[in-house]
Amino acid sequence: MTSLSPPPSTQQIVLAVSGMKCAGCVQAVEKRLQQQPGVATAVVNLVTEQAAIEYIPQEIEPDSLAKVLTTAGFPSHVQNREGGPETPTQVLKETQPLILATVLVVLSGVGHLGHIPGFTLPWLTSIQFHWGLATLALLGPGRPILREGWQGLWQNRPNMNTLISLGSVTAYLASVVAVVWPQLYWDCFFDAPVMIVGLILLGRALESQARGRTKTSLEKLLALQPMVARWLPNPQVQPERFVEIPARDVQIGAWLQVLPGDKFPVDGRILEGSTLVDEAMLTGEAMPVPKIVGDDVVAGTLNQSALIIIEATRTGQQTTLAQIIDLVETAQTRKAPIQQFADRVAGYFTYGVLAIATLTFLFWVGIGVHLWPEVLTQGTLPMTHSPNGVAAEMAPQAAGILLGLKLAIAVLVIACPCALGLATPTAILVGTSLGAERGLLIRGGDVLEQVDRLDTLVFDKTGTLTTGHPQVTDYWVSEGLPVPLGEGLSSQTVLQLAASLEKGSRHPLATAIVEQADAQDLAYLSATALETVPGCGVTGQIDGALARLGSAQWLQDCGILIPQQNQHQGHQLAQAGKTLIHLAVDHTYVGGLAVQDTLRSEAGQTLKELQRLGLRIQMLTGDQAATAHIVAQELDLEPTAVQAGVTPGGKAAFIAELQAQGHQVGMIGDGINDAPALAQANVGISLSGGTDVAIETAQIILMSGDANPLYRLVDVLRLSRATFRKIQQNLFWALIYNLIGLPVAAGILLPKFGILLSPASSAALMAFSSVSVVTNSLRLRRLSLTG
Repeated sequence: MTSLSPPPSTQQIVLAVSGMKCAGCVQAVEKRLQQQPGVATAVVNLVTEQAAIEYIPQEIEPDSLAKVLTTAGFPSHVQNREGGPETPTQVLKETQPLILATVLVVLSGVGHLGHIPGFTLPWLTSIQFHWGLATLALLGPGRPILREGWQGLWQNRPNMNTLISLGSVTAYLASVVAVVWPQLYWDCFFDAPVMIVGLILLGRALESQARGRTKTSLEKLLALQPMVARWLPNPQVQPERFVEIPARDVQIGAWLQVLPGDKFPVDGRILEGSTLVDEAMLTGEAMPVPKIVGDDVVAGTLNQSALIIIEATRTGQQTTLAQIIDLVETAQTRKAPIQQFADRVAGYFTYGVLAIATLTFLFWVGIGVHLWPEVLTQGTLPMTHSPNGVAAEMAPQAAGILLGLKLAIAVLVIACPCALGLATPTAILVGTSLGAERGLLIRGGDVLEQVDRLDTLVFDKTGTLTTGHPQVTDYWVSEGLPVPLGEGLSSQTVLQLAASLEKGSRHPLATAIVEQADAQDLAYLSATALETVPGCGVTGQIDGALARLGSAQWLQDCGILIPQQNQHQGHQLAQAGKTLIHLAVDHTYVGGLAVQDTLRSEAGQTLKELQRLGLRIQMLTGDQAATAHIVAQELDLEPTAVQAGVTPGGKAAFIAELQAQGHQVGMIGDGINDAPALAQANVGISLSGGTDVAIETAQIILMSGDANPLYRLVDVLRLSRATFRKIQQNLFWALIYNLIGLPVAAGILLPKFGILLSPASSAALMAFSSVSVVTNSLRLRRLSLTG
């Protein structure tokens, strides 16, 4: 098997990196890593908070790289691969920010209602309450935001936190000035910083939960790795003596004993014995594979039927399972495309808003009041009161300074990124909640942009396009059986005899036969002296006769002749992709059965609808080519759209090749062997009936429990595209709001129309923009789906 590891001269390590908030942080981390000697490549992912680094061990150590990032303000450590259940403390730590953010958003909404003329709520709309609430919000949950925002500005890498800090602190300080000096006649808007902090915390809490679900896929893969191996220290002299040692301590060349029902602890080669191995983890196929002396076995696969001795050929991080884990982990470090635009704009937007606010102040103090002196007499000039209570006009120069300050603060407040911050999460929350109601799970906003761009869908065969559950499709009795054996013998008798031999077996073919017999309400016959012949079949005594059930080659090796007409019948069924099982009693051929993993009833209609939507369809499978092409014919797929006999690494490589050609690829699979491909694809999609690893690795899960789950793929594509359209609309209107609101806040309408936006009015407009974004997102609920 071709190694999936990096070249020998380099090694790969994954660092857990915290403190990243936007694309600017990601770029700063990548730049810092790439500057280090010995680092070949560095790819940083904001969503998973990981950095995948390929480095030269002789030149630098992983711990040194972690220290470099920690010193730069991004606490880091080498990724720990030992997963474990969440503790109550961890759960509480994750839920506290969500609860706190919700409370802040609700209370800030009450504050916005207080700006409506004539609307009051006792105590909740009082200045004292909101002053205290704003102070607690900024010094408590908002403190990290303020610190990181000012730190980013100081280090010349402004981010969204910088803009949040400027807006919330300016709004807070302006409100404090209004309270301390009431003669300035400023309005208070302490609710604005509370709302800003609350919304940002809410978005980050939801994002953190999504990250946690993403990372559990690796824990599921790790659970497949056996922890203990049965080592034979002296197999030549004491072949029965074994020592249990940790699987990680197994050396290449060691002899190991593997019992029936155990997983193979390492990759190896069979030295003694023969058995059946369940390789569904690797190939996705339900049928166990017969293994004899000299055959290779893979770590994590299941020894089903007999005790065997193997020689270790790959251990530790070189095993196939460990390399699959590496593939998933590396693919998950790819950057999430959504929100990068907003993050990048925020860096320039921060400088732009600062420049506009500064120019606004300087313009009105130095030029504006001289060009349009009437603005000081249009009701915009603040009044001051003498100690005896007589109102008096403020001096024009002082009034001009106050006017400039008021407009500059209005610019900062109206530019707060509430609408930008709400544009994506509200659409995602509405879209994903609607999907959950209809049996669909979409994990995060990064999926939505990629779904909108998909042009190719790659399907796994077994368990995805097919049911993944073999069924008996045909069973027959041979013609011309001698008397008395042929008297009263029917095709149902063949099924009855086969089920009697297979009852109690866990083999997928046996399960299919027993289920078919149960569906026909057939009674089981007494079968004794049952014996399984690995890779061949099963034997047993029924009513004093020796019955054999297995492959045609095995029966022929036992000297049993299969009539010509039955051989021809079997050949036709085999060409249709079915697995044949033959039955003989004593030395006479009696009949046979055909078992097949059938197509899902909705598979054909689903693929046609997807092609109508403009998507290119490909099918990958670890199954043999003949079976794969039969399935492709039933689905009206071109032969060039089918790749058979593909390994897990080969599936990921095939998708990577399509991506290199410029295609945006979605992968639909359900098995552990599909995990690397699901992670490599631009969008990974799994059925809810798939393995835990496939479900956790995929970004879209078809959770519907109805009879046609695969067709829900059409629904999820429509929903994803509609949700992303809402995100685009929300971002557009949020930007338009700023493009229009900033000039108005800067006083462009003041000379001709006498319109001046106070900080309180700016805060109200900011709230209105947020409400409009939420309202637009809620329109998603009108989307019609089949569920």
